[in-house]
Amino acid sequence: MIVAGLYVHIPFCRTRCVYCAFHSGTDLSLCRRYVDALTTELRLRREYLSGDTVSTIYLGGGTPSTLSVGELQRLLEAVQHHFVVAPDAEITIECNPDDLNEPMVAQLAELPFNRVSLGVQSFDDDELTFLHRRHTAAQAVEAVRLLQRHGFDNISIDLMYGLPQQTLQRWHKTLQMALELQVQHISAYNLMYEDNTPLTQWRQSGRVAELDEETSVAMFGALTERLAQAGFEHYEISNFCRPGFRSRHNSAYWHGVPYLGVGAAAHSYDGASRQWNVADTRAYVEAIEQGSVPAETEQLTDENRYNEFVFTGLRTSDGIDMAQLETLFGRAAADYCLRCAESHLAQQRLILADGRLRLTRSGIMLSDGVMADLMAVNDEF
Repeated sequence: MIVAGLYVHIPFCRTRCVYCAFHSGTDLSLCRRYVDALTTELRLRREYLSGDTVSTIYLGGGTPSTLSVGELQRLLEAVQHHFVVAPDAEITIECNPDDLNEPMVAQLAELPFNRVSLGVQSFDDDELTFLHRRHTAAQAVEAVRLLQRHGFDNISIDLMYGLPQQTLQRWHKTLQMALELQVQHISAYNLMYEDNTPLTQWRQSGRVAELDEETSVAMFGALTERLAQAGFEHYEISNFCRPGFRSRHNSAYWHGVPYLGVGAAAHSYDGASRQWNVADTRAYVEAIEQGSVPAETEQLTDENRYNEFVFTGLRTSDGIDMAQLETLFGRAAADYCLRCAESHLAQQRLILADGRLRLTRSGIMLSDGVMADLMAVNDEF
């Protein structure tokens, strides 16, 4: 059982500069101060989880593998000092494939990390070049094998599909390599064109053309079919695992488990409110050095909590537990949810079975719209 989670945000790029897409050069002094600030925030916020046992620890949201092994050890020791950590806690570190070498992995294996998440994205060199990744496909393969040789048996890789000019054949080759590597977990995301990003600007200027929807849908179909055939469980819209290897940390998010996030831009949740730290790394460090946590807090209304319960529940294969929804929010909320679901049930985008409301295969492809239709606005229930 996951009692509470802890998330440590490391907003550094490979060169250890402050995380910024257009920053060149390295501010090692700020990097060192940032690690100091993380350990200080862990002390300042040691009461946030109300004494709950920490069952998952996740170092990520950037590139923790750019830190020295000594810095990583220091962070883990600070967690152990200020929190009660479960003996079987899932402890994950995110890594870039090109940051890993024999000496570093050997040292990582001596630390308490028992899960590694690798930002592979693709096993195609042309696609990696388009994504401005520093590693090659060969380096990604070697990184997985290097981790395996040093005893890591819970490895997750991130993949991306729907890239401009990506073909279904290339996607099949990436999936084939992922399966050949025998990793335990795969997260696969459709490329998104976010506002005010270089990628979106390139699309608007005609520099790149968005992949057609039919091909993207075919890629998702290939993903689900091939991983199912290989014995993977599709337990969340974008996440697949071998039996027994669900990400316990991410599952905690989807099931409303309290967690503490430390670091610039890190978010926290205690069941009643959400809190988020300032995103600017320098501002974060300077505030922590003055003994204060630069954070904003939002108290959640019943409507907020209902919407999050519905949204996160539908993203998972577990779906929405209607009995739990009624217990948490009342009979009127449960009735409202079912009324909103009626058209999607009729069109087989949703299924209600064993007291749970779940997305069907066709519903997953239209999940954003389905979820939006079940949201509550202005205390509708």
